[in-house]
Amino acid sequence: MAKLAFLGLGVMGGPMAGHLQKAGHDVTVYNRTAAKADAWAREYGGSAAGTPRAAAEGADFVMACVGNDDDLRSVCLGDAGAFAGMTAGSVFVDHTTVSAAVTRELYAKADASQISFVDAPISGGQAGAENGVLSIMCGGDQGAFERALPVMEVYSKICRRIGDSGAGQMTKMCNQIAIAGLVQGLSEALHFAEKAGLDGRAVVEVISQGAAGSWQMANRYETMLDDEFNHGFAVDWMRKDLGICLDTGDEIGASLPVTALVDQFYKDVQKLGGARWDTSSLIKRLRAMG
Repeated sequence: MAKLAFLGLGVMGGPMAGHLQKAGHDVTVYNRTAAKADAWAREYGGSAAGTPRAAAEGADFVMACVGNDDDLRSVCLGDAGAFAGMTAGSVFVDHTTVSAAVTRELYAKADASQISFVDAPISGGQAGAENGVLSIMCGGDQGAFERALPVMEVYSKICRRIGDSGAGQMTKMCNQIAIAGLVQGLSEALHFAEKAGLDGRAVVEVISQGAAGSWQMANRYETMLDDEFNHGFAVDWMRKDLGICLDTGDEIGASLPVTALVDQFYKDVQKLGGARWDTSSLIKRLRAMG
């Protein structure tokens, strides 16, 4: 078993760190709100540290799942950052969804200190983290990935290296681009069924067995019909991710017209007061339109 650090104990990071501790690893956690780290340590039996550096000292692997580019830089860099506490040969694994640019920046800084850096964004939502069945898409050196793989397998159903540094983040962008279109399509289908006076559950029972079926349909149609939107990944977070997708699309010359449109639809949901609703709340916008 390895000595690990886990930085960031949100709805994803907390359960993921818990799986590692339950698997027998020696886990030290850090969270910006110290009380949350202390509570995690009491629940799972690991330990809490006051800074990323303190958490990372002596760790074979340091995992992070924070908010955005700036949050990731703050836990990695500086005198109190994780890199300052890590030793040559250790591996930093970033599960945050961030830009490929910051990933490559931190990869280079880590490499200069003989630390490996693997970008490993995740998909599967809060339920996936709690049940240990996340999909993990990775970028970085093959050797570092192979060393970190047994650790990541504790909370994943699939974990695959896609390519060099930044490839994991680029793959996560593909994931978010695909989800945006799927959720909008499902929202329009359910809204159409409502307007047509159809039984939405009966409709989905039939169409989900054909080409229209998707994870979103299987897992979100009932709560969408029931007007319930407290099931995980928030609209604010989705807009952050779609912003990264659109900016990167501009940089590499990829056309993303549907993604740009759905991003604006999520902006409308925010104006309805839905910043913390989950991403399936796109149907709320359609209902508000009459």
